[in-house]
Amino acid sequence: MHPLQAVKDKNIILGSTSPRRKELLAQLGLPFIVQSIDCQEDYPINTPVHEITAYLAEKKAKAFGAISNNQLLMTADTLVVLGNEVLGKPKSTAEAKAMLQKLSGKTHEVFTSICVCSADKHITHTEKTKLWVQHLTQTEIDYYVENYKPLDKAGAYGIQEWFGQVAIHKIEGCYYNVMGLPLAALYQVLKNF
Repeated sequence: MHPLQAVKDKNIILGSTSPRRKELLAQLGLPFIVQSIDCQEDYPINTPVHEITAYLAEKKAKAFGAISNNQLLMTADTLVVLGNEVLGKPKSTAEAKAMLQKLSGKTHEVFTSICVCSADKHITHTEKTKLWVQHLTQTEIDYYVENYKPLDKAGAYGIQEWFGQVAIHKIEGCYYNVMGLPLAALYQVLKNF
C-alpha cells in the first residue's frame, strides 16, 4: 500500500504546464493529470519578496475554479530572488544573459510555494533554498544560454543542467525546490490531507 493511499485515491490535478514539475510529481508515485490554468502571474507591487510565490500559487488555485469532492488540486510558483530583486523568466536571450551576469559570484535564494486544495481544505507551503554561484565568464554565460535555452526558467537557469553542475558550488535547502517542486515538503503537506 502506498504511504499516501488516501491521497492516491483522489483525482489529483497538477495545475501547471511545467515539464519539470510534472517529472518531479511523478517521482512520488501518485497518479495525476496535468491541466493548464489561465492566470495572469502578477501581484501587488508592495508584496514582500518571500510572499510573492505563495500569493501566485494561491491565485492559480483560485483561477482553477470549483474543486469537486474527489479532486485534489496542486499549484505552484517559483521565483529567484537576488537581494530584493525578483528574477522571473527572461523574455529574451539578452535578458537571460544579464540575469546570469547578476547572479555571477553572488548568493541568491529560490522560493517555491505549493498550494494543495480539496473541496473543503487548502494548505499553502513556501520553501526557501539558498545558493552560491561561482564567478562566471561571459563565455560561460553565452555558452549556457545559447545551448540550453533557459527562457522558461526563473532566474534564467536550471539547476539540473550544465549551469547547476559547473556554476553552483554550494546549496542550503531543498535541491528539488530549485527545480520548482520541493518534494519532501509536498509529501508532508499531502500527509496532512
